[in-house]
Amino acid sequence: MVRKKKIRQNEYLTKNPAVAAMLDKVHKIAETELPVLITGETGSGKTELARHIHFQSGRKSEPFVHINCAAIPENLLEAELFGVLKGAFTGAYKDSVGKFFTAQKGTILLDEIGEIPMHLQAKLLKVVDEKEYYPVGGTKSEKINARIIAATNTDINRAVEEHKFRRDLYFRLNTFELYLPPLRERKEDIALFFNLFIHRYVEQKKIPFPKINPLVLDVLEHYLWPGNIREVQNVVEVLMISKKKNHRNR
Repeated sequence: MVRKKKIRQNEYLTKNPAVAAMLDKVHKIAETELPVLITGETGSGKTELARHIHFQSGRKSEPFVHINCAAIPENLLEAELFGVLKGAFTGAYKDSVGKFFTAQKGTILLDEIGEIPMHLQAKLLKVVDEKEYYPVGGTKSEKINARIIAATNTDINRAVEEHKFRRDLYFRLNTFELYLPPLRERKEDIALFFNLFIHRYVEQKKIPFPKINPLVLDVLEHYLWPGNIREVQNVVEVLMISKKKNHRNR
């Protein structure tokens, strides 16, 4: 059933026993300073889980910074992470800070960590071990105090065995590993996320909460959702746009 009940901000929704048991662990992990590795398929909710960890911790009033390492060209990723000093390379006309500086005393999510090239993995290892980094073109190190959370949709163990990911970095980041099962293995959560994204849509667009045929949820729960939670969000947006068009055509 789709409900009009308001969902609390930063609440992590689940009715799945395995995910609920993991969340019990998360509440204990959140208060530590240790790195966390979140694994799971694309769209399974890794970013939301990382954000949930942040807001369960003592760092919740500090920044939560998300960087998708797979979305940034290799030649620009180092500068995005660590910042760059003026004149470090052609086009560097001024100093710019990186994501680690922006995170300050908060939390930084290194999404798709498995896509970081090997030469940058060595520099990231120094960050994890020594809590410091060098901006591109810099000779003076900068200290960090951010909590590091890494996420990946790849088989990181296989990447280590194939020498595509540093074993020492893997063990540093994998102090706590949290696995998010795909949505097809947690069908009891489909209605929860469907409801969540409808709430977000109507709040954003400032429109009345729609009437949804109960048969819609039955159809949704029998679909395998290869795109996971992200696909649910896309379906909600398409449905809401379709309802709006139908209403105008009447």
